Amino acid sequence: MLARKIKWLVAICTLMIGVHIANLFTNGSLYQYGIHPRQLDSLWGIVAAPFLHGDIGHLLSNLVGLIIFSALLFVHSLKRYLWSSAFIIVLTGLLVWLFARNALHIGASGWIFGLWSLCIATAWYDRKFINIVIGLLVVFLYGGMLFGVLPGDPRVSFESHFFGATAGVVCAFFQAKLFNNRM
Repeated sequence: MLARKIKWLVAICTLMIGVHIANLFTNGSLYQYGIHPRQLDSLWGIVAAPFLHGDIGHLLSNLVGLIIFSALLFVHSLKRYLWSSAFIIVLTGLLVWLFARNALHIGASGWIFGLWSLCIATAWYDRKFINIVIGLLVVFLYGGMLFGVLPGDPRVSFESHFFGATAGVVCAFFQAKLFNNRM
């Protein structure tokens, strides 16, 4: 079962790298599929934006976070991980589209902040020993990510970070209430 989870994660990472390479070869033409808040033709950006990155450093930092937090969430089923990821991506993207400042919003950081807060909030809502260990590990090693939800560099979508972290908590709540014994 772990092999199947790893294959999914490798496929997601490969897709991100492939999209980045395609964007490089098309002189950034794929940026049009990022999120432009409150623009109807940008609704596709809700699901496309996490796969678009500004440069190789942006891509690599998001890949590292995605791999770490995904691996920690692999203690649960693949179905639960995929459901959580889809939930976080859609809710984060929708909130960014509705409420973020007027700028191009791209990158997987909203998803990653969602997975980060999901690791922590799952410990709170589903108090199994393994979830508590993971939650404490994440707080201890990655607690500094909390500062990423604050406005700072105008080139960084703190809104994606904030709404991603919010989506992760909401996801943990729904999992505990609706799916706890089924996923």
